Amino acid sequence: MNASMERRPASALAVFLAGLQAGMIAVLWMLAWLGVSAMWQRRSFWSAVNLMASVLAGNGAIRSGFASSTWSGLALYVLIYSLLGAAFAVLVRNRFTGLGTLLLGVFFSVGWYYLWFRWLGQTLMPLVWLLHAERATVFAHVIFGALMTRFPLFVEGGQGAATPDAEPAVAEAAGVSTQPDTELL
Repeated sequence: MNASMERRPASALAVFLAGLQAGMIAVLWMLAWLGVSAMWQRRSFWSAVNLMASVLAGNGAIRSGFASSTWSGLALYVLIYSLLGAAFAVLVRNRFTGLGTLLLGVFFSVGWYYLWFRWLGQTLMPLVWLLHAERATVFAHVIFGALMTRFPLFVEGGQGAATPDAEPAVAEAAGVSTQPDTELL
């Protein structure tokens, strides 16, 4: 096998950053689902975010709409779940098949829900534990878990990206010379 065609494993930092990016995108979709499901329940779009803001801002953060304390709830969601995506990417890397990674991501995410909202929620954030919409939040974690498993797409030189080392090998395989033509000079 040609040395230029061999794939080097991504560094831990590249995988961490890819997981961070995948987790951030996944949490934004998760929050979009929580907002839409809250509106279906005739509550404010920002209900879930305001509940999370109550962890930092207290009872006054629970409002029917967007308020200044909503930013802290949004930041808390994005911070925690982006770091979860990064941790998942570093733990999993490319050890499993696509379906295995997807299933593991969903189990990881739903397990996090039970840890965060059920076990820690009862002691650290009782308002969130009591007032969150359970079914919508569990399904939001399924969405998060499914989307965070797309971290390999964000790793530099991943499956879909062409690396500079691979271009000459592809050109040579196609029968095109990559060496400059020195006869004309």
